Amino acid sequence: MRKRFLDENFLLNSRAAEQLYHDFAKEMPIIDYHCHLPPAQIAADTQFGNITQAWLYGDHYKWRAMRINGVHESYCTGDKSDYEKFEKWAATVPQTLRNPLYHWTHLELQRYFGVHDILNGASARMVYDTCSNLLQQPEYSVRNLLRSRGVKVVCTTDDPADDLRYHQQMKAENLDIKVFPAFRPDAAMNADNPVVYNHYLQKLELAAGKSIATYDDLLQVLQERHDFFAANGCTVSDHGIEEIYADAYTEGEVRSIFLEVRDGRQLSLTDIRKLKSALLYELAVMDWKKGWVQQYHLGALRNNNSRMMRQLGPDTGWDSIGDFSQARALARFLDRLDSQDQLTKTIIYNLNPADNELMATMTGNFNDGSIAGKVQFGAAWWFLDQKEGMTKQMNALSNMGLLSRFVGMLTDSRSFLSYPRHEYFRRLLCDMLGEEMEKGEIPDDMALVGSMVRDICYNNASNYFGWH
Repeated sequence: MRKRFLDENFLLNSRAAEQLYHDFAKEMPIIDYHCHLPPAQIAADTQFGNITQAWLYGDHYKWRAMRINGVHESYCTGDKSDYEKFEKWAATVPQTLRNPLYHWTHLELQRYFGVHDILNGASARMVYDTCSNLLQQPEYSVRNLLRSRGVKVVCTTDDPADDLRYHQQMKAENLDIKVFPAFRPDAAMNADNPVVYNHYLQKLELAAGKSIATYDDLLQVLQERHDFFAANGCTVSDHGIEEIYADAYTEGEVRSIFLEVRDGRQLSLTDIRKLKSALLYELAVMDWKKGWVQQYHLGALRNNNSRMMRQLGPDTGWDSIGDFSQARALARFLDRLDSQDQLTKTIIYNLNPADNELMATMTGNFNDGSIAGKVQFGAAWWFLDQKEGMTKQMNALSNMGLLSRFVGMLTDSRSFLSYPRHEYFRRLLCDMLGEEMEKGEIPDDMALVGSMVRDICYNNASNYFGWH
């Protein structure tokens, strides 16, 4: 029998899958252990003025689709009115069939606003008015949007120079939703452009209240900022880098390299890699000393369109999957830490699906039995957090490791309306397991498989991060 679009059993293609989802997965709380939500908006309990502000501002996924559909940039990041931007998005939605945006768009309309109409040019005004009017209500503040989806923990992404004032405000308020910072020191490593790098170091100096004249000064400031983050509830670091840097270097070399870039000189590629290798290692040791979880998002080739980078800046939709050689350097990096007993809990995400099996087997090399799932192959990320990408990641993890110890899904999002991505993931997980139950490939034991589903949806992450 033909199924209805986005009905209650969407993506669930067996009786077992339906039972797994509805009885075990659906009501589990959410731990969003990596996202880009602005802590200022959570602290202020922001009320959006309309659906465009909540849905389209900063969403480079939607902007990319609109550009591909021939929509002028003024409707994406430009000066058109909020309704004009929404109208162009609505007219683009029918062209996104088979893109995950089509599913996400309609899931979000249903789950947050009770809108079951298909979004298109004809329905744009009705959907805009309905959602925008609801967003004016107190129950649609950003905190209540989080509560409505069962979000218990949010972990934002924060630069070492951040003063964490909004996290401090929420902690003092004893907010029921736990909001923690994550330490993301990428800018402190990015010495590729000496002008940009030195400008960032000035910002870091202001935050630390001390000068950074030498490499040792930089390490001291990063340690102090690391301590400051820890004092404000941080237990997680995160790196968004093309690849792991594990080149050979000496301390003397790195000190000299840092002085060169501090003087404004352009470094050679070899010296850039040595500096990054040294800093990445030192930061990992800081994480180990505090027992933090460190995360590495690998494989994005960023800012490919130089014209639009100059015009709009980073994170505006000009990035792609990269084809970096990941295995050898990653092995060297993890092995150096492990051999010195300085490898903390680690999650590795890859953006190139060709590397799935590589990452799944690499993580198995450094699980030493001290902690269940100590080194994790992270959830399908960015371009891969869609039906095929999630399924491939879970299959690789199942075949090469233990899916049962997986810490599950995250949003990696800047939108407060993105939490149906967790539902999407949970439905795919239940469909995969339910199909194999019905085929006799795993036991027809609902308690056993259902317990595994609950663990992947919530319990594993709660135990792994220590957020209960």
